[in-house]
Amino acid sequence: MKSFHVQSAMYLVVVLFGVALSSAQTKKTEMSNSAMRKTSVLDFTMTTIDGKPKPLSEYKGRVLMIINTASECGYTPQYETLQKLYQAYKDKGFEILAFPANNFGEQEPGTNTEIKKFCTTKYHTTFDLFEKISVKGKDQHPLYKYITQDSPFPGDVKWNFQKYFVDRSGKIVARFMSAVDPMSDEIRKEVENLLAARQK
Repeated sequence: MKSFHVQSAMYLVVVLFGVALSSAQTKKTEMSNSAMRKTSVLDFTMTTIDGKPKPLSEYKGRVLMIINTASECGYTPQYETLQKLYQAYKDKGFEILAFPANNFGEQEPGTNTEIKKFCTTKYHTTFDLFEKISVKGKDQHPLYKYITQDSPFPGDVKWNFQKYFVDRSGKIVARFMSAVDPMSDEIRKEVENLLAARQK
């Protein structure tokens, strides 16, 4: 009988230890997930078109346009007006972050090398180009998952050249659809207002 009680006690200790360990692991996982949770586009590190990691935190204090691009789209000529917009405001604290994507009509079939050559030779772009990513679907990049789910402007990207504006603190503050040209009055006004605003 004594042996039975000893065995029962030992079993109870093992069970309790297992429960405690499981609880500790769960809390650790929750803490880890919480630490990984993004609260700003500046929390992400992306890869440039040349294959180099670039923390978006390097853009803190600047106004950003984040845009998904493609080389064979009806809106592709916007590369030209994107460059004009960039030239007009880059010295005042404005940056354009272009993310080529093949999600819409397979209109960006090229490699990163081909995309860079196309943009820089045909449209003479000098703003920042990043490696090709997916902006929707099962393989959606975490940056765009954050933009389309956790920002003030939820919802899937509708087409190539959809534009998001980010203020100096890294918050997404505006969205413009593909058809809105980068040099339109409404976009220039948005850029100027964001540049004029103080960083919070």
